Amino acid sequence: MTLSLSSRLDLAKSSSKKILVPYITGGLGGDWLEVLDAVVAAGADAVEIGIPFSDPIMDGPVIQEASQRAIESGATPSSILGALAKQSFGAPLAIMTYFNIVHHAGLERFAGWLDEASVGGVVLPDLPIEEMGEWRAVGKAHGIETVQLVAPTTPDSRAKMLCKEAEGFVYAVGTMGVTGVRSTLSESATLIGSRLRGFSEKPVLIGIGVSNPQQAKEAARSSDGVIVGSALVGRLLAGEGPDGAFKFVAELRSALDELS
Repeated sequence: MTLSLSSRLDLAKSSSKKILVPYITGGLGGDWLEVLDAVVAAGADAVEIGIPFSDPIMDGPVIQEASQRAIESGATPSSILGALAKQSFGAPLAIMTYFNIVHHAGLERFAGWLDEASVGGVVLPDLPIEEMGEWRAVGKAHGIETVQLVAPTTPDSRAKMLCKEAEGFVYAVGTMGVTGVRSTLSESATLIGSRLRGFSEKPVLIGIGVSNPQQAKEAARSSDGVIVGSALVGRLLAGEGPDGAFKFVAELRSALDELS
């Protein structure tokens, strides 16, 4: 039985707690499961785990490098999800990957892997909602929620539809372009947060371009929380390991808690 993203994140939202979702690359280093434990211990409300793909459309250079290292070390979708299935974690998990991987495995088979690994949600940035029907039906049968992404340039009519259809949370894309560390928070990040909160009862989380505690705090003022990926993965690539991950996520948690 999967851990429900909705139940955990809705509870945080209803209690006015700002939500923190760190992103890590599955299979990056022999200690990646320890990193996962560390970010949960540091205060993550949920964790997004990337399944490496050789031709990503949304990932910037930091996560591309992490994915390449993981692939070269032998990580595969089945090995990553198989490792997750062997232990439990204190926060719900969501997988971020590309539909080619889901299609290659087979929708039912992939959903079964997620279910066995107690993964409660999935982010598929290259699968438009108009083509998502078959996957969503299979996912729902396994208790897996499909997150919807909304970009700053998305017209209101479509943004409202995506927010209505979102499961788990709404992924508000903070800035156009690929993932990566930014020196300043884009103005579009704060604008999209307040805009989408007007369309959704689900938590609205800002991702892409949130790189440090101050930016996380700034983004969360107009949203329900943040997703932080490249800034954390960069530390893992530099060899900081579980201890460095814990320290950084704890700093993010502390900054967000100032708003609660």
